[in-house]
This record gives sequence, structure tokens and C-alpha cells, in this order.
Amino acid sequence: MEGINTVSIILFTAGLVSLFGAIVLAIVIHYRKRAAILRMRQMLDAAIDGTFIENVYDESLYSAVENKLSEYLNASEISARKTAQEKDQIKALIADISHQTKTPISNILIYTELLKEQNLPDEAAHSVELMEIQARKLSFLIASLVKLSRLETGIIAMHPGEDSVTGLLEEAYRQYCQKAQDKGLYLQVETSSLQEIRAVFDLKWTGEALGNVIDNAIKYTKTGGIMVTVKPYEMFVGIEVADTGIGIPEEEQARIFGRFYRSVAVSGEEGVGIGLYLARQILEMEGGYMKVVSEVGKGSKFTLYLQRLGE
Repeated sequence: MEGINTVSIILFTAGLVSLFGAIVLAIVIHYRKRAAILRMRQMLDAAIDGTFIENVYDESLYSAVENKLSEYLNASEISARKTAQEKDQIKALIADISHQTKTPISNILIYTELLKEQNLPDEAAHSVELMEIQARKLSFLIASLVKLSRLETGIIAMHPGEDSVTGLLEEAYRQYCQKAQDKGLYLQVETSSLQEIRAVFDLKWTGEALGNVIDNAIKYTKTGGIMVTVKPYEMFVGIEVADTGIGIPEEEQARIFGRFYRSVAVSGEEGVGIGLYLARQILEMEGGYMKVVSEVGKGSKFTLYLQRLGE
């Protein structure tokens, strides 16, 4: 009987020791996992801050995982540095192209102006006029391509903030009113009762987008004019640019926002086919979007949607 009690005590003690050992092991594993997770979190935070530095780890399983994460973060940092360097190179190239072409084109335009002041034969005067037109087209093309490159490489800095749409519309009217009048068209911009309508946008670049749309409307409208109105919605503010122009075939409406796309119907008009592409890209960078409704011979309506802050 006494022997049985002794065996029971030994088994009980062994069970307690095993249980205690299991608890200690579980606690150690838990803290090692927690330490590994915290370490990985610190590594990720350092990578985000740009202060990550590679360290030496032992060959345990957790440290092997940390080492793999370290390799990944180092590779990501190298890739980010290369991307930044490439962006800087592109930025320098764009600036160089812009600078190197500006002076020659300006000189050509100056010389054409001087030639136009001379008493030239009709044929020569016509050639000078054509040369001036082509030089201005080249200047516009280079400026457009530079702007497009800056947008696509992320060089353009967008700073959207909440503002009234009134100033945006008034500036658009000021810029394009005379151009519309010179073509015998009306340009009406709704600015009354807009003081309370606000949206989130970058004034400079959203003005560029709206200007591109209005400029296109003037270009492809022969009679009538352009009406710009504002419609507030729950999450967006819609700026509608409706014209009485030639309209766009349905099969082309999804393609007109593509880079360098130009319809055969307007191939004789000035332009390089990136105005609408730029406009849509600018709006998307602000969290907005743009759509078109059109019918051939009955005009087009482009709507630019700008985000609104929650009420």
C-alpha cells in the first residue's frame, strides 16, 4: 500500500513537472512569437520611414523569417531608390527638352514676324504664314508632351483641397470667352447661386482639365455655343460642358479619352489628341472622373465630377 502511494506521488510530481514545463514552453514560444512580430513591425516602420538598416540575425527559425523580410525590404528600398533616380533623370530630360526647344521655336516665330513686315510677293507671304502656323503647332505639341510626361511620371504635384467652384468657372470663362466670340459662338458659364457649392480639387490643374474640355467644345462647334453648368450630388459635384457641335459617334466615345486618339472626322483640326486624356487623368488623380454623352450632329456634353467632403 505504501509502495502504491509512493508511485502515485512520483507520477503526480512528474505530471506537475510536465505541466509546468509545458506552461513555461508555451510562455517562451508566445513571447518569442510576440518579439518576432514586434521586430518585423519595427522593420516595416523603419522601411516606411526610410531608416531601415540591415542587421545580423542568428539561424533560428524566427530569425530566418526576419532575415527573409530584411532581404525583401532591402530589395524594395533598392528598387525605390532606382525608381527615384529614374524619375529624376526623366525630370531632367523633360526640363532639358523644354529648355532646348523653347529658344529655337521662339526665334523662328520672331523671324516670321519680321518677314511678315516686309513687302513680300504673295507666294512668299503665304509661305511665311504657313511657317508661322507650323511653328506654333510645334510649340504647342512640345508643351503638351512635356506636360503629359510630367503627369505620367508623377512629377506634377497635385494639391487638392476644398474650395468653391465659383472661382474655377469664372477663370474658365475669362480665358475662353474671347476665343468663343472670335468664332461667333456664345459661352455661358453658370456662376450664380454657387457660393455654397464646394468640392475638393486642385485649382490650377482642375482649371487645366476644364479648360481642355471647353477648348475642345469651341474647336468642334461651328454654330451656337457652349453652356457650362454645375449640378451638386451627394458625393460629387458635376460640371457639365454642353456644346452644339458636331457630336461624337457612339463607337468612338470610349476611345476619345485615349492618349493621342483623334477621330478621322476631325483630323483636319489642330491638336495632338491628348487634351481629354490629360483632363481625365487629372480628375482621377483627385479622386474624380469624367464621362461624355453625345450624338452626331446634335452636340456633346462632357461632365467633370469632383469629389465632395461628407456633410
